[in-house]
Parts: sequence; structure tokens; C-alpha cells
Amino acid sequence: MCSIVGMLYKTDKRLDISMGQALSKMMEATLHRGPDSAGWALYKEPHEGELRLRFFTARDEQGKKDVARIKKALDEQGAELIEDEAIGCTYAVRVKYSGDIQQFSFAMKRAAEIVSLGTRLDIIKDVGQPAKLVPYYHIGDFDGTHGLAHLRLATESGVYPNTTHPFWAPGFADICAIHNGMITNYWISRRRLEREGMEFQSNNDTELIAVYLAYKMSQGVSLEDALKSSLDDFDGTFSYLVSTPNSIGFAKDKLASKPCVVYEDDDLIAICSEEVGLNALFPGKALDTTEMPPYTYGLWSLT
Repeated sequence: MCSIVGMLYKTDKRLDISMGQALSKMMEATLHRGPDSAGWALYKEPHEGELRLRFFTARDEQGKKDVARIKKALDEQGAELIEDEAIGCTYAVRVKYSGDIQQFSFAMKRAAEIVSLGTRLDIIKDVGQPAKLVPYYHIGDFDGTHGLAHLRLATESGVYPNTTHPFWAPGFADICAIHNGMITNYWISRRRLEREGMEFQSNNDTELIAVYLAYKMSQGVSLEDALKSSLDDFDGTFSYLVSTPNSIGFAKDKLASKPCVVYEDDDLIAICSEEVGLNALFPGKALDTTEMPPYTYGLWSLT
């Protein structure tokens, strides 16, 4: 099962709730699809010359040692710490950094597992349900231009924070993916990317999607063309969403057994695994929605 959720504002006109609240409303309405864990990809305001990073850390006294190790690694990489927060199972920082992002991220993930990295991207994910996680991680305070969210029903691996979606693309800034389904040629696809110098932090097929798309774009391929090629390069059943600093894209396999429903008006795009999630944003309103057809892809960008 699992539930995929995404939203992007096309204009300055907004709903009367924050982006974080809107994503979470759709999640709550589809909680039956994934009660094990939840995650959000939030695109926050950038700060010139700065990067955002979030790491997984232990919740107990070991967490203090994890933080000390991360700070030491940041210093060794020439990153100046501007702001930090240890919360839940994560440690989030803003740093001044002007070097090579791929080299930096590969070096930092030797110190601790990175949840996300970018000028705007902040991924927050944990075991549990939105009703508990939203206030704990202050998700409702986020009111950016776009974001993704995911509810996971664990089928292929245990229920842990680092098996929760979204998945960042290691080595690349601000790119992540969420996914409902299974990529059955995962290992073949991963080894091809590893031969090109790509690195992975998990064995999750959603991370593969993020790395695949990021690598394609690093080779000069547009995101839209990368979405198109993924339909042939990935085997399995899947509907996935990918986000970048200024867009959200989707792809759906030829069997189309994993739902992906879209609502669009003049001001926004909202995507969810089930229409009930979209209805939660507009109670009492009859929505003109579209179920994405088999073997399709698409891209929506900020205007």
C-alpha cells in the first residue's frame, strides 16, 4: 500500500492553512494506507551561501556523541555552523559552505547517515503517525511553495526512521522521491549507477529512484526526459513523486496498479494516492480530479 502526497502552489494565492498542514491533512485522510511511519520533504527558504543538512542520530546519550562527531566532520570539511537543532531521532544544521556538494555529502555521510541536504530541502521522517509527529517536529509551521509527504506500510523491511520515505539522492542537493510500489530490477539498476560513482545509504528502491533521476540530470538530461526514461529503465509496479527546488514530477508504470490522483486549479497542484486525501483539502467541494493513466509521467513547476 503506502500513500504518496504532494502539493505545489502555482501562484501567490494560498489556502488558509500552511503547506505543512495541507500535506498532513491528506496524510491523515489516507492513514489506512500506511500506519507505520511518516515523512515530509519541505522546501524552505534558502539562505545565500548556506546548506541545510539533517542527520539521523540516536535518541539517548549516544545521540550527544553522534552530534559531536557530526560537528567535528563539518569542521574538517570547512563548513561553518550557523544554526543547529537536535530533535527526535535527528540533528539539523545550517552551514556556510562553498565547496563541491557531492564531495561534501559523501564525506559527511561517513560521519552519520544523512536524511537530507540542500539549499532548500529539509526531510523530516520518523516512526509513528502524523497526529503525533506533526506537532513534535513542528510540521504545521512550514508554509513553503511545495512539498511531498508519505505514509509507509512496511512490507520489505523493518519499521525504522531510516526506512521511512522520502529519500534524498545522496550526492545531490535538493532532490528526493517518494514511492508506492516496488522496483524489481533494483540491484541491476543500482550497480549500474554505482559504476558511475553514485553512492547509496540504504537498500530501499525509493532511494534508487532519487539517485537515478539526480544522476540523469547531472548528465544534462532534463527532469522531464529522466521521468520518461525511467518508465522503461525500471521494472515493477510503481507510482512515484520526485521533488526539486522548483518542481514536482510523477511517473506511473504500464501496469498502473498503484494509484495516483491529481487535482489542479489555477493556483495549485495536489497529488494523492486516493481522492479522499484531496477531498480533505476542500471539504464539501466537488473536485474535478484525474487518475494518472498507465505508462505516463508529468512535471509541474513553480511559475
